Amino acid sequence: MIDQLLDSSVLIGIAASGIRLATPYLYAAIGETFGQRSGVLNLGVEGIMLMGAFSGFWAVYHTGSLLAGVLIALLVGLLMGLGTAFINVTLKAEQGISGIGIYLFGLGLSDLLFQQSFDSVVTVNGFPRIHVPVLSRIPVLGEIFFQHNLLVYIAFVLVPIAWFVLNKTTLGLKIRAVGQNPQAADAMGISVARVRYFTVVLGAMLAATAGASLSIALLNVFQQNMTAGQGFIAVALVYFGSWRPFGVMAGALLFSTVNALQLWVRTKGIDIPAEYASMAPYLLTILALVLASQRVDQPAALTKPFERGE
Repeated sequence: MIDQLLDSSVLIGIAASGIRLATPYLYAAIGETFGQRSGVLNLGVEGIMLMGAFSGFWAVYHTGSLLAGVLIALLVGLLMGLGTAFINVTLKAEQGISGIGIYLFGLGLSDLLFQQSFDSVVTVNGFPRIHVPVLSRIPVLGEIFFQHNLLVYIAFVLVPIAWFVLNKTTLGLKIRAVGQNPQAADAMGISVARVRYFTVVLGAMLAATAGASLSIALLNVFQQNMTAGQGFIAVALVYFGSWRPFGVMAGALLFSTVNALQLWVRTKGIDIPAEYASMAPYLLTILALVLASQRVDQPAALTKPFERGE
């Protein structure tokens, strides 16, 4: 069993699959990082991912345009983000309960629309792999890092961009101020509601892109509940990464590599019970949440509605 796992082709395959499978985690978790840094927890990420996956797939199936698929997914994410922000920021609903409601809405609606739109499971021609000139020819490293589709590359580019925005720009300072001390931010003339609306909507659009990356880039198919808990794992990754983009990326790579490992174990018929292999990513999620609960560096106003004058 160990010899099979240590085979060079298997190790390269697991590493390359880990990079590829990190894509939806990265989009969703980076978006959720912005929302949580402003003080809003969105547990509806999973539902938004499902709606993004369906809408992107539907657009590509009917138009043949991958760009249309991404744009439609972004639009759906925008609308769901506005709804989420209205519930959590304007109505000041309890964020955990409202998030579960948004998840159930996305789960049910994506299932209904899929059944109404398609008689059976169909596939589309998704994003092709792009072999980066020169770099893709490097032995081992080229196959692992430089032979992926466009959405994979964009997901990893988002990480340093998110870090720069949060830590080196005025916008990032406002987001962090609102998430840490909204009363002080309000006293300085920062619109708490506007900042939170922006981050929640941005997070929802990235969550929808995460869903689309599954249906039109990684799997090229839509299935009912195809995210299988990845949205909730993305929320956990924000805690695991201490609300820092590079920490989130490290967590995403860890989770996706574990997931890739269990997929390769099944594919190669390695003598490990399939049930144990399938449990691994979810056990890792629980462990991540336990470790994160020991930390005290979360945004001070996370999940707390803002009331002017309090």
